[in-house]
Amino acid sequence: QVQLVESGGGLVQAGGSLRLSCAASGRTFSNYAVGWFRQGPGKERQFVAGISWRGRSTDYQDSVEGRFTISRDNAENTVYLQMNSLKPEDTAVYYCAARYKASKVAITRSGYDYWGQGTQVTVSI
Repeated sequence: QVQLVESGGGLVQAGGSLRLSCAASGRTFSNYAVGWFRQGPGKERQFVAGISWRGRSTDYQDSVEGRFTISRDNAENTVYLQMNSLKPEDTAVYYCAARYKASKVAITRSGYDYWGQGTQVTVSI
């Protein structure tokens, strides 16, 4: 199995940027599709962005399209989520998740087998 650790969260003003990292250990990360999800206070965990295991396909939630970019560096066993033009409604705990050799990006929680512990992102007005 693969272990996932998120980092890069923090407090940022609206309009600012953050880059989240999802570092993997345990297996060859390039064989895993990765998704980013977020869970705001009192809300369900929702899909944000995902990338297929070969990196050929990406998908984004409509509300982050054009502001967030997912990418992967398989040599570093890391997937990134670059978040620009952040809004207060982006405030949430962000989780990365992985599934072995998924050629298509899954947008539901059930589409992933492994999860990290999350990193807090807070966007202030």
